[in-house]
Amino acid sequence: MMEIDLDHLRGWIGREDAASETLSETLALQYHSTFDRPGGPPGPGDSAPRLIHWCLAQPVARLSETGEDGHPALGGFIPPVPLPRRMWAGGTVDFNGDLRVGDTVTRVSRIEDVAVKEGSTGTLCFVTVRHEIGVDGEIRVGERQDLVYRASGGGGGKAPPPAARGAHRRRVDPTPPLLFRYSAMTFNGHRIHYDRSHAVGTEGYDGLVVHGPMQAALMLMFAGDLAGRPPDAFAFRGLFPLTDTAPFQVNAAESGDGMSLWTARDGGPEAMRAEARWASGRACASTA
Repeated sequence: MMEIDLDHLRGWIGREDAASETLSETLALQYHSTFDRPGGPPGPGDSAPRLIHWCLAQPVARLSETGEDGHPALGGFIPPVPLPRRMWAGGTVDFNGDLRVGDTVTRVSRIEDVAVKEGSTGTLCFVTVRHEIGVDGEIRVGERQDLVYRASGGGGGKAPPPAARGAHRRRVDPTPPLLFRYSAMTFNGHRIHYDRSHAVGTEGYDGLVVHGPMQAALMLMFAGDLAGRPPDAFAFRGLFPLTDTAPFQVNAAESGDGMSLWTARDGGPEAMRAEARWASGRACASTA
């Protein structure tokens, strides 16, 4: 067990960070093209894809202030957790309207909680961040982001069972250009997504790691395509690493008044699971 000064880290609770950026036609085109979406990209005044806000108003650190893994050094907005491995473990997103191309989008972020637990891989530190994404003072997106930090080295325990096959499936080939483009759009410098020697030799993965947020974006798009309209609430959590060594499937099945989604390689475990909900009730899935 690693000794962590939790009282010190909890001193970051309540700390805030804010930034603004215009949702440009260029970003809308890049996002549309990266995911090979049908039709033309949204133009000025058009609704932008939901979850594109992860590409906007991201924190920018000087290169000299980044860590060995490519992330900004901790201790500014994010507390200085003394554990080297970090992951975006999941979160919830509520949409109160669309962002539109041309909007000036403001992100206000706040550290909501810091907690330490012992898991099968050792000491884990969880940092919860609350985000509000607004335009002209109107909150369009409310989000809870769950970050987890752990020590170096692989996890132990029994391998999880193979994932079920969804009623609806979409194949995705996580090529290095796709992973690089998403890293670039989100200004994500984490080397596990584009530096194979670091991902394999330093962090112990078997290839480049598929971004958790990108998997979430793919699942949300699939849910919207099946239902004919994007969901108004979306929750997701990471379960198992997914790498670029094989294609994977985005799976979907109707669930209660919404839709369950998960990503997995053929024969592999669930990598990420999500639940999509619509404000006006249950979505009616179609073939895709």
